[in-house]
Amino acid sequence: MPTPHHDTGRTPARLEGRATWLISRAHMHVSGLLGAGFEAHGGGLRSYHYRLLAALEEWGPASQAELGRRTGIDRSDVTAALTRLESGNLVERSADPAHKRRNIVTITPAGVERLLELDKVIDGIQEEFLAPLTAAQRRQFITLLSKLVDAQH
Repeated sequence: MPTPHHDTGRTPARLEGRATWLISRAHMHVSGLLGAGFEAHGGGLRSYHYRLLAALEEWGPASQAELGRRTGIDRSDVTAALTRLESGNLVERSADPAHKRRNIVTITPAGVERLLELDKVIDGIQEEFLAPLTAAQRRQFITLLSKLVDAQH
């Protein structure tokens, strides 16, 4: 009978080379990098705040519900995140003239400035994460990941 082996630094052989395992490991790694990057440079913001600011900057003003749908963030989480962004003067909420109960969210000039700062944080994290790959491998990796993500929709 084999002796139990408790080396936690290794991956069981049946997991090695499995895309699902490798992606989950990469996700854990990049999540840690993102968390540390936003902790150090995010001013209390997180990646979902960045996603909301990016959506507003790219797509323009939107209702809270639309932001949730388009960014994949739960509606109740959108409300809390927007409250945080609004308290930092990064977004403004105003009543929709056509539907008084609906808020329209707009990114402020300070929000655009903060988004540009966070772009630099994300760029640094991307660079650190992809550092082991050559430029050609990075392009291929992004192409393949995009293909996998696009196949889900």
